[in-house]
Amino acid sequence: MNIPSELKYTKDHEWVKIEGDIATIGITDFAQGELGDIVYVDVDTLDDTVEIEEVFGSVEAVKTVSDLFMPLTGEVIEFNEGLEDEPELVNSDPYGKGWMIKVKISDTSQIEGLLSDEAYKELIQS
Repeated sequence: MNIPSELKYTKDHEWVKIEGDIATIGITDFAQGELGDIVYVDVDTLDDTVEIEEVFGSVEAVKTVSDLFMPLTGEVIEFNEGLEDEPELVNSDPYGKGWMIKVKISDTSQIEGLLSDEAYKELIQS
């Protein structure tokens, strides 16, 4: 299982890469494995400010649809348009080309509430 140590995680299986006040967000290797083959990524919150734990989009797999939850309050400033033509990138490269959105963080103190790689490992192994 791939759980990069430089990223932060949520109990809802999103990963977060923090660079200054910008967060890149996607779903974890564990999550994509549980969902199976991803066929569509829907994000209709571009240019919106989304509160922490609110839904910012959804992922459609062959057998299910799963909501995506915002790990940090902020404005959605970019959507990975490559996912429109190749949603399977979420399966093949969840931490790289399969990223979903970039967010301008409104409240950096919320970063402290995210899980470390060790805490996330414990969560998915329990």
